[in-house]
Amino acid sequence: MKQQIGKWLTILIPLFIGIGIIYYQFTTLTAEEIGKIKISFEKANYWYILLSLLIALVGYWSRAYRWKFALNHLGYQTKFSTNFLTVCVSYLVNLTVPRSGEISRAALLKKYEDVPFDKAFGTIVAERIVDLLIFFLFVFIGFVLQFDKIYQFLLTENVSLEYLICAALIGLVLFVVFVLIWIYAEWAIILKLKQKFSGLIEGITTVYKMKDKWKYIFHSFFIWFSYLAMFYVAIFALPETAGISFDIVIMGFIFGSLAVGFSNGGLGAYPFSIALIFSLYGITKDVGTAFGWLVWTSQTVLAILLGLLSYLLLPILNRSK
Repeated sequence: MKQQIGKWLTILIPLFIGIGIIYYQFTTLTAEEIGKIKISFEKANYWYILLSLLIALVGYWSRAYRWKFALNHLGYQTKFSTNFLTVCVSYLVNLTVPRSGEISRAALLKKYEDVPFDKAFGTIVAERIVDLLIFFLFVFIGFVLQFDKIYQFLLTENVSLEYLICAALIGLVLFVVFVLIWIYAEWAIILKLKQKFSGLIEGITTVYKMKDKWKYIFHSFFIWFSYLAMFYVAIFALPETAGISFDIVIMGFIFGSLAVGFSNGGLGAYPFSIALIFSLYGITKDVGTAFGWLVWTSQTVLAILLGLLSYLLLPILNRSK
């Protein structure tokens, strides 16, 4: 009973957060602004949206192709078609429960390619760690480009630079302590956890040990550049956003990526964050909102269609399994 309640809460809480954000966003818009949003949708150049989706599809392909390097290192020769289709399904599942797609990927690979769940999941966790590091690189670049604006904002909010440095140092120290305990401590609970997650750890360390690690790293960067290119191309869909500078694009991309984790697939949160960031650079609320919804809706439709199609194709292409 408790498990059932927990499962439903993991779905409903992010969903209600997304719906709440949508309600707040549109109740703060005037009738005139809502009318302008409708006009933006009508006059948008959807060829750029289509190009954005094609770039996203290339990113899907690269993620599936990158996965084979980690799996090959563990001694598993999986079909690319299975890798690609499970990746597509994972994007669909992530629309229900944030980050649950990783579990579905490992489970489907276990079902159709007989790769142990813990090892497959370990390679996916390794992907997420690498992805996170690259995302931090984008954050660093974005904050360097916008240092003056961010610094002025922090001053207006009475957040001192010393406070931020102190918080970062405390976080770093706690992380180092955790790593040292994990590596050197021989406590019973630590040893038990290491044994339980041995397959997971093996998957995580594949990046460092694998033969094709440089190809793996190349695809890792390529995936994120495809995400950025996908976002960048979409700005040309609206005349009001077509001329914005790259530093605004990268800040919108960063905060849009962060917003995806707040609700089911970024429902409500993604368009709201895009509109908020764009407004800091003089882009009107109606234009920012329209752009955010254009990008989010197109990417969500792509994830749903590809996910459903992939889920249907997996058993057909793996009948012998």
